[in-house]
Amino acid sequence: MGNEISQTSDRRRLHERAVLVGLIAVVAGVVLAAHWPVLSCEALSWDDEQYLLENQLVQNPSLGSARRFLGEVLYPSTVRGYYQPLAMISLMLDYAAGGRVDNLMPFRRTSLLLHVANSVLLVVLLYLLFGDVLVAGMVGVVYGVHPLTIESIPWLAERKTLLAAFFCLWCLIFYVRFCRSANIKSYLVSILFFVLALMSKPTSTPVPLLMLVLDYWPLKRLSKKAIVEKIPFVIIAGISAIITFVSQRNTAHVIMPSQQGYLQIPLTICHNIVFYLHKFIWPVRLSAFYPFPSPFTLEHPMVLAGVIGTGVLILLLLLSLRWTRALLAGWLFFFLAVFPTLGIVGFHPVIAADRHVYLPMLGFLLPAAAFLCWFRRGSGRSFGWRGVVALAAVLLVGGAEIAAGRRYLVYWRDTVAHYEYMLSLSPDCPILHNNLALALENADQIDKAVEHYRKSLELKPNSPEVHNNLGNALSDLGETDAAIKHYREALRLKPKFAAAHYNLALALAKKTRYEESIAEYRRAVQIKPDYTEAWANLGSVLVEAGQVEQAVECYEQALGLEPDFIVAHGRLALALAKLGRIDGAIEHCRIVLEARPDDHEMHFNLGYLLELKGELDEAIDHYRKAVEISPDYTQARQRLQAALTMQKTKPETDP
Repeated sequence: MGNEISQTSDRRRLHERAVLVGLIAVVAGVVLAAHWPVLSCEALSWDDEQYLLENQLVQNPSLGSARRFLGEVLYPSTVRGYYQPLAMISLMLDYAAGGRVDNLMPFRRTSLLLHVANSVLLVVLLYLLFGDVLVAGMVGVVYGVHPLTIESIPWLAERKTLLAAFFCLWCLIFYVRFCRSANIKSYLVSILFFVLALMSKPTSTPVPLLMLVLDYWPLKRLSKKAIVEKIPFVIIAGISAIITFVSQRNTAHVIMPSQQGYLQIPLTICHNIVFYLHKFIWPVRLSAFYPFPSPFTLEHPMVLAGVIGTGVLILLLLLSLRWTRALLAGWLFFFLAVFPTLGIVGFHPVIAADRHVYLPMLGFLLPAAAFLCWFRRGSGRSFGWRGVVALAAVLLVGGAEIAAGRRYLVYWRDTVAHYEYMLSLSPDCPILHNNLALALENADQIDKAVEHYRKSLELKPNSPEVHNNLGNALSDLGETDAAIKHYREALRLKPKFAAAHYNLALALAKKTRYEESIAEYRRAVQIKPDYTEAWANLGSVLVEAGQVEQAVECYEQALGLEPDFIVAHGRLALALAKLGRIDGAIEHCRIVLEARPDDHEMHFNLGYLLELKGELDEAIDHYRKAVEISPDYTQARQRLQAALTMQKTKPETDP
């Protein structure tokens, strides 16, 4: 009899696992299909420039770049903010696979696959927690196609969110396995995944507290022993928190609670609790930028609704304990998971963000899964009419989510559309006007860009960044004098603004005010000693001013910072030639041509230098190459003819 029971139990487990595998395939397919349009999205969003456009390590995939990402713990050099090496390495690998500014598909593909994987991992976690395969699959679909999860997929900088959630879910899965079996290997693997999550994005810090919530419910094993088990996790989380704070403070900015006023923090927390719950239930008017309500007081309806709603919610949660722990545990899971981004310590200019609830929204889904388990099993059969009702409800909700998500994805088709959509929701936001202007400028719509820069300054006149950006746009339009005024205003507001000094130097050089330009370049490199472009341009202006020896020093400084800076090699070659240092000039010409074999001007320059050295045959080869590349290159044709004539009249020497 015992053997028969054991065999029946084994068959049941095998059947459940087969169903689980099948449901995982279905969930993955549905999520993939729902988000497929993301692969054609071309929008760039906040901070994407430092994660890709301006990130030299991402754009030079190598073990050396990976070592720098891992080793720059307290002073990340290429990304302003906290330590996130695994996210950066992930983007670097996508770049190695062909990802570029004009080909974002490899980045989107990896992000989409990570989201699909996270949806599948959620199914596994829910199955381990509740033991109901069908419910786990249904809730996994609801999560996978929820519009709140969309933002993190097309947004390059949010690779960290997807990757951190991936490792967090693995961490929780192995933790639940440890709780069920007391297998020390599962415990150690859980710690490993926690470390990987923190190295992807430090908002994973509350995971030990999330484990305690699961111990309270649904695992129902909260005890002194369960608390002691979290000690290694807490120690690791504490170390990560210190690293996060220091690296953020060193490379970006941190707004401490004392700087925000006594009321702002509780008002922010109350606002966000209700805001996120509302967006989860009714995900419309989603945006990558939610500005603070103005005025941020109880006079604003959203702030007042947040305070009242939070009070009502807490009361209902306490009352629910008479029947179940599920609602309180789910809310605690959400609150603790989202806590690092609630603004207690300020890192960003928004009050809330969809990406901040990518993993925390699991807290809303836990009680939903528990309810579906209870409801489905109420019929006393494996499926029954209740199961049909539950499935129909999930299909209805999932279909509505897919439709809403597809509508939202339309606004990620390109950068201009992305910012125009956000600005339509927050028309008086100066940051959005500035960013839309940047997008318009990149799309060569400079007149429109100037309009939005001016609107941004109307709303926030004392923004040095916007004055600098407006100066750039005016300079592109040929209005150099107006550009200079805005650069000077930017520097009045922010004297140690290296980019504004650099741009002012460029504008002054256009006006042939070389001494002033040199002074501004020197200020730029004094503020930012690793400012490669400023060193190179300083060299060029010094050449124009006749200070060629100093120019050579500046070019060498630029190349010391960036050995593969081809433009600097070319300029250094010309400067060395002016000084009569022909061998050095030839060496740098060859470096340029190795990287750019179709550079006709450099072929001409190298030919001329070789001719000066008397190496006429090779000089002719380079003149010919210059003419082949650019048939209208008159100067090269003339030098080629002269060199050929010289070659014919050159007396032969005895061997």
